[in-house]
Amino acid sequence: MKFNTKTIHGGQKHDAAYGSVMPPIYQTTTYAQTSPGNHKGYEYSRTHNPTRHALEKSFASLENGNYGLAFGSGLAAIDAILKLLKPGDEVISTNDLYGGTYRLFTKVYENFGIKFHFVGMLNVNNLEDYITSKTKLVWVETPTNPMMNIIDIKAVSEISKKYNLLLAVDNTFATPYLQQPLELGADIVMHSATKYLGGHSDVVMGALVVKDKDLANQLYFIQNASGAICGPQDAFLVLRGIKTLHVRMQRHCENASAIAAFLKSHPKIENVYWPGFKNHPNHNIAKSQMKDFGGMVSFTTIGNNYKEAVKIVENLKIFTLAESLGGVESLAGHPASMTHASIPKSEREKTGIVDSLIRLSVGIENKADLLADIDQAIG
Repeated sequence: MKFNTKTIHGGQKHDAAYGSVMPPIYQTTTYAQTSPGNHKGYEYSRTHNPTRHALEKSFASLENGNYGLAFGSGLAAIDAILKLLKPGDEVISTNDLYGGTYRLFTKVYENFGIKFHFVGMLNVNNLEDYITSKTKLVWVETPTNPMMNIIDIKAVSEISKKYNLLLAVDNTFATPYLQQPLELGADIVMHSATKYLGGHSDVVMGALVVKDKDLANQLYFIQNASGAICGPQDAFLVLRGIKTLHVRMQRHCENASAIAAFLKSHPKIENVYWPGFKNHPNHNIAKSQMKDFGGMVSFTTIGNNYKEAVKIVENLKIFTLAESLGGVESLAGHPASMTHASIPKSEREKTGIVDSLIRLSVGIENKADLLADIDQAIG
């Protein structure tokens, strides 16, 4: 089954009761049993729910995995991965990553004796300098948030396997339409399904996909024991969103390409970060492991002018100044004061998150309208 068909049919079957094409919303906490332990496959909705189960099968199908898990948020999904570890273990992470992930790593799990190394992975050979007998997990974002750095998943996988380490990849920015980390050697794929998978800015959710049965069983146990699951209504909404993922991503990519080119030629803009440029770091890796270059673009003003950046985001009319990304509508954000404010300024600036950096989540509106909006906002 090809990807565009998987978004609509992957892992799905018509409802057995009445042939419903869309999985029904099973808004129930519990299920009748004919005798103790004798039931129809569902006992309690924290453990299993038919609507969530349908979504989890869709996640697995999209990523060419065998097992999918849905959580109440992307951070809840990351939290489940970290619960595979124990005090004294070490994690090597991308140094340019979502601020919420950094906060979870440093403000929560460091308190439980887990050590994190934040490493630039444009050159994957940097990894081996940090691997010790205590290293258990490598955490990768690619493209990274918000600098759009590209990391060679296959090369990181080869190093991880050499040292028997788990490799987890946050695939939120790329989506399974553009990139499939399990096929490149990752052990776990994570998504903030709040973003492109849901696609309509109306639900908060996280996802994990794996191939290995033992690893899946460990994660299912954590999901059930910790209880950070999504509700059936949210599962239904993301299932609905996934059905248009392929057509949405095509327009996201098309619009982002035009906006990146416009910004690059603008005299008031200094740096534009978008993996489709030939001079973008690891552009050739992006070409090899991604189908297209995504809907995210970041840029800075001339002279790193914070006031100018604020003026631009406040002047936007079609782009909305808001956190999050991946919806059908275009959003603009200021990472230093919004999505990445939890990262200390000195650490942010080491990776390029300066005070004039603006991050765009380019939606699927008319391209000419979006270009005109950015043009008038910059002035």
